[in-house]
Amino acid sequence: MNNESLWSIFINASLINNFVLATFLGICPFLGVSGKMETATKMGAAVTFVMVISSACAYGIHALLTAIQAPFLELISFIVVIASTVQLVEMFIKKVSPALFNALGIFLPLITTNCAVLAVALFQTSKGYNLPQSLIYSFGGGAGFTLALVLMAGIREQLEFSEVNGLVKGTALVLFVAGILSLSFMGFAGLGG
Repeated sequence: MNNESLWSIFINASLINNFVLATFLGICPFLGVSGKMETATKMGAAVTFVMVISSACAYGIHALLTAIQAPFLELISFIVVIASTVQLVEMFIKKVSPALFNALGIFLPLITTNCAVLAVALFQTSKGYNLPQSLIYSFGGGAGFTLALVLMAGIREQLEFSEVNGLVKGTALVLFVAGILSLSFMGFAGLGG
């Protein structure tokens, strides 16, 4: 059992060890969906929801598989839960907001293979978090993921109105900005104690 405070767990997951900008997990949607602020915000909310639901299920699965001495089934069980949760989110968004569904495009079903979502389930079990700690960790991870998407989307929207040299336009500029954002999050590394 881990005795970290819930606040410490949240700050660690969202800022210090931000899945996108510090551990480089979830880069595909970070680069693909961060073109517009509205899309980035909604994608961040969808990923956060999937992370929290998957985290709760992963906690229960871990407890069950440990009790029956079958921990080798954890990874495949986590993947099934994540895929199922993403399917539910996809059906909900398609029904409620077809425009958002079209805007997110291929990146919505790709939440299933988003390594940040799977990392939450794996990291929380390896750290020995209890259920409230697991939920806060997943919510913090989702908040950090959303923060990274929103920061990148805001910068990319501003860059549309800027004069940029042809050598660094497009993907090169996006990767350069992502690198600077990542370096800025390195400043949070000392907060963990």
